[in-house]
Amino acid sequence: MRLLRLGAAGAETPAVVTADGRTFALSGLTDDIDGGFLASGGVERVRAALDAGTLPLVETAGLRVGAPVARPGKVVCVGLNYRDHAEETGAPVPERPVVFMKDPGTVVGPYDGVLIPRGSTKTDWEVELAVVIGHEARYLAGPEQAAACIAGYAISNDVSEREFQLEYSAQWDLGKSCETFNPLGPWLVTADEAGDVRALGMRLAVNGVPRQDGNTKNMIFDVPYLVWYLSQYMVLRPGDVINTGTPAGVALGLPGTPYLRAGDVVELSIDGLGTQRQAFTTA
Repeated sequence: MRLLRLGAAGAETPAVVTADGRTFALSGLTDDIDGGFLASGGVERVRAALDAGTLPLVETAGLRVGAPVARPGKVVCVGLNYRDHAEETGAPVPERPVVFMKDPGTVVGPYDGVLIPRGSTKTDWEVELAVVIGHEARYLAGPEQAAACIAGYAISNDVSEREFQLEYSAQWDLGKSCETFNPLGPWLVTADEAGDVRALGMRLAVNGVPRQDGNTKNMIFDVPYLVWYLSQYMVLRPGDVINTGTPAGVALGLPGTPYLRAGDVVELSIDGLGTQRQAFTTA
């Protein structure tokens, strides 16, 4: 299934898109798609209601698409998780996952505008596979236990300001947590529909010019390993999001490639997970 949230920012309503492209409202089942919904068997309830034919159709024309998960408790990010990306930035290939946190308030809808921060000269793009946690992951015994904790997957644009990130501080947070810096969606594709996510094509273009063309098969640390690894150091709770890293093709790694400016349009996609489009403006 493909779960999504429709409507004005802060007033989204939950819905589900079926394989034939129809959209049904979930308002009779839940107020929102959030950690509580995921932890309490919400996906199973939606599936049962679809099978029973009890959900009302929704006319989606003109409706904004919000982030598919409301109010993530945290956004955990993994840096340098593609060998080609580490190489293009001149960083050593990590022996352990590089982990940092991103303000969950950065999460916006997949087609919302993104604000270039005041004083920014190096705002960059990053197409990423996002993992949405469905059940608590705490001290998992091994990567094989990760699947039971994953609700599904989505596209994430881990927008980054490289000067803030790499030149202003030893920590990356300043360049990662600017407002609107994490478009997410359009859908939360449930784990059963997403299937094997180890070989998904990933693409990103800026103003129609292709910049990233990668594949999740090139991850250094795969999704089960990351969920297991993170669970050894923090409790992953339902509704949390993990950004799993980006392939080569970011402005940071392409000398002479301009960083993002007001008026630029970024379009990105991942096989089976949909597409995003953001217009960039100044804050």
